[in-house]
Amino acid sequence: MTEETRKRAEEALGYAFRNPDLLKEALTHASTADNRVNSNERMEFLGDAILDVVICEELFKRFPQYLEGELTKVKSAVVSRHTCSEVAVELGLPDVLIIGKGISSREAMPPSLAANVYEAIVAALHLDGGFTVAQEFVLRTMGAKIDELSASAHQRNYKAVLQQYAQKTLGASPMYELLDEKGPDHSKCFEVCVCVDGRRFTSAWGPNKKSAEQKAALLALEELGLYDAKEVDEAIESLNIETIEQ
Repeated sequence: MTEETRKRAEEALGYAFRNPDLLKEALTHASTADNRVNSNERMEFLGDAILDVVICEELFKRFPQYLEGELTKVKSAVVSRHTCSEVAVELGLPDVLIIGKGISSREAMPPSLAANVYEAIVAALHLDGGFTVAQEFVLRTMGAKIDELSASAHQRNYKAVLQQYAQKTLGASPMYELLDEKGPDHSKCFEVCVCVDGRRFTSAWGPNKKSAEQKAALLALEELGLYDAKEVDEAIESLNIETIEQ
């Protein structure tokens, strides 16, 4: 890591590292590390856990009227790959990420890489300055996202998220296909899949077509790298709770 890269990163983060090696590790992608142990993958693992704790505590305090399912829905949206990627780009982290020749360009960098470096930075801040430093960074950089996503969480529309991403990034609109339906008329279940530009994603079942389409869109977002498996499980649980309550 060059001195210029370190200064740019610290300026973006608003924090000066006592141990610059921690910052270097957080910014080192596996494509350029001599050993994956020396990349930011371990940092990402720790940062993901710290991010969960910080956001869960903040939501717990901020929304005392929310039940578990409502808190889970907001949390899943805030810590998603999509949100972490957006925040990383806003901070300029992809520009200081140390990448190898295997990645053609920063412009073509998958959203998951930007999200990963954000989580790795959270871990590096925690290791260098303690939990409070990492917590303050997360709340400062995620504060606007919490406000935005909590306001729309009850109407969280994964179909809209997928459509926006597909049209902007892939130049195509999602198309939903009804594959199957089972059960008596008063209690049917529907299987739906989504296709984008000829690519068919994993199908999903739901108690109505709307719910099945939302789940199918969510699974597509996972396959596109905007959500990880843990986030998808939590989001689907929230959708199931919402269906039961309705």
